[in-house]
Formats: sequence, structure tokens, C-alpha cells
Amino acid sequence: MTATGAFTGWPPEAFTFFAELEVDNSKAFWERNRATYDTAVRAPMEAFAATVESDYGRMHIFRPYRDVRFSRDKSPYKTHCGAVTEGPGGEVFYTHVSADGLLAASGYHQMARDQLERYYAAVDDDRSGPELETIVARLARDYEVGGSALKTAPRGYPRDHPRVALLRHKGVTISRTFPVEDWQSLPEAANQITAVWDAARPLNDWLNAQVGPSTLPPPEAR
Repeated sequence: MTATGAFTGWPPEAFTFFAELEVDNSKAFWERNRATYDTAVRAPMEAFAATVESDYGRMHIFRPYRDVRFSRDKSPYKTHCGAVTEGPGGEVFYTHVSADGLLAASGYHQMARDQLERYYAAVDDDRSGPELETIVARLARDYEVGGSALKTAPRGYPRDHPRVALLRHKGVTISRTFPVEDWQSLPEAANQITAVWDAARPLNDWLNAQVGPSTLPPPEAR
């Protein structure tokens, strides 16, 4: 990854590009506007990644092309540009830019089977479970808490479990979406993103201590 220069934010053209892509998600539009993507979207993301690398690790910037093999939606291009890095305990730090503005998120996005087993056991435990409950309740005041996927408690746990809301999670994250504002075209945008990541520290500390990274081989190997 090579940054194009110091991070100065995403120019207004970045948000306009994605707004227009949502209307015309075609190869013809993409080819006409590829230069805008490269300079207004991709280059600032590379510069942002370089800015935060020393504190959060090297970021992976996702490709702009959608995998449409198993999707009814055959639109060829993603309507956002995202980047992610992973901490030593398995927590992720993510951001993306789209027509809606900026999104920043952190936590455990999708836990593997062995992680879920440890997570459920920790939530069930009367010491570690209430601790997570307190952390999540505090963060929920200012951030969106994500990762809830099950309709009820997982197999082996009662449906009336006192922490059933947490047991329904297959991942635990916090995120914030920032609607398009002038500061997103300034270096300050980096501080706004990392402020969300830093706010997730209590959640990530709990997850790293109680769950940790998966020891299973990656899905393609299995």
C-alpha cells in the first residue's frame, strides 16, 4: 500500500461520486469516472491508512468490485470504499466512505465457531457476563451496537437467560455514521474515525480477554 501524500480528508467529489454510482451502477459510468474514484476516494483512503498504521496496524483497502456470483443483485460495483485492520487480540478497526458520509466501527465482527463458544460461556458467567452488559449499555448511549443475529438464545442456553440479548450476538461491534459534513474534507476526519475506535477499547479489552482470536483454520482451508 502506497499513500499518495498526507491525509487531508475526502473531497466533496468522493461523496458525489458514490451518490451518482448508486443511480448508475454500470461499467460505462465507472470507466467515465474512474479517475474521480482514484483521486477523490482511493487516494485519501490510502493516505488515511498510512496515517493510522503506526497505531492500529496496516489496513486492507477493499476492492471496489462486488462478488455477484451468488447474489440476485448483479450491480458490479460497491457503493462505498472500506478499509479494515485487526488488532493483536482479534478486534477489528473498520471505516468506509459512501454517499451517506463516513462510518467507523470496531469490535468482533463475525466470530468463528470456537470464538462463539468462548463468548457464550463468558456471557453466561455471572462475573464476566454482567461486566460486558455494563460496557455495552454504556456504549449504546453514543454508538450503534451491532452483531445481534439470533432470534433467541443459542442452543444450550435458556430463552429467559438474564443476558439473552447478548447471547443472541454472533459478533459485537460499535459503530457511528457521520453524515456528510465539511470536516470530512479536512485532516480532522482521521481523528473522528479513530475516536470511535478508541471508544471501543473497553469492549475490545473484554473480548480479547474472554474470547480472543480464533484458532481454527480459515474457511477456505476447511
